[in-house]
Amino acid sequence: MPSLSREQVKRYNRQIILHEIGVEGQKKLLAARVLLVGAGALGSPAALYLAATGVGALGIVDSDCVELSNLHRQLLHHTHDIGKEKVASAQNAIADVNADVQVVAHHVRLNAGNVMELVAEYDIVVDGSDNFPTKYLVNDACVLQGKPNVQAGILHFLGRVTVFMPGNGCYRCQFPNPPTPGLVPTCDEVGVLGVVPGVMGLIQATEVIKLILGVGESLSGRMLYYDAWSLKFKESRLQRNPACALCGDHPTITQPIEYELVCPLRPGQAACAVPAESPHAQIQSTKS
Repeated sequence: MPSLSREQVKRYNRQIILHEIGVEGQKKLLAARVLLVGAGALGSPAALYLAATGVGALGIVDSDCVELSNLHRQLLHHTHDIGKEKVASAQNAIADVNADVQVVAHHVRLNAGNVMELVAEYDIVVDGSDNFPTKYLVNDACVLQGKPNVQAGILHFLGRVTVFMPGNGCYRCQFPNPPTPGLVPTCDEVGVLGVVPGVMGLIQATEVIKLILGVGESLSGRMLYYDAWSLKFKESRLQRNPACALCGDHPTITQPIEYELVCPLRPGQAACAVPAESPHAQIQSTKS
């Protein structure tokens, strides 16, 4: 790995003096490639802090444009960005934080035809997507390519986050198939407190940094739940399902599936994922 420049040593000094990171750890961060699926409520804090930390390359996938209703929780974007592609707005915001970070903008909607190629370019995937089809698609691509999947979800005052590591279970181990449309409420229907995805996105960024450095205890095998209203955290254990169609002992899913055909979304809505009465809502996607 190349040596750090004098400017980099100064920029990252407070991290480098941590013995768990040091110069070699900072070099690992600068060499890392992370893909963020979604430049919304979860992707915003994750992207800003990964960039500030010095993660060398950030790929950002999002097909949407900035809307006024995004701004209370999607802090990558500002009022003057309304109408712009989110990936372009994100590029500008990240450049203001750390111009050394390479931002690769993917203004596309993930589908079975492009997800494998996109995921293959990166070391770790941060899933901040806003619908079930994308959540399953990202999960399946990560398993098929052996990539860590740092996943989170939010709804009103609640959030949840976990890490699916290769060989240690996946999204399908908990829920083999997408939920029936309408089963899980949407943020359009019940709302979301803007600071909640900030907390969840920062935890996602923290998990990514630990994975890059190979330090600390990962959330792999654990689901962390957050209740902002009572300011309480709790966690549950997650286990690999040997019968999982994707990562089990005898997998039957060997390539991406076009999930939009299996789990259609109602116009203008996206399913949310948090601890709730519905078992699907305990681990599913979120409106971001």
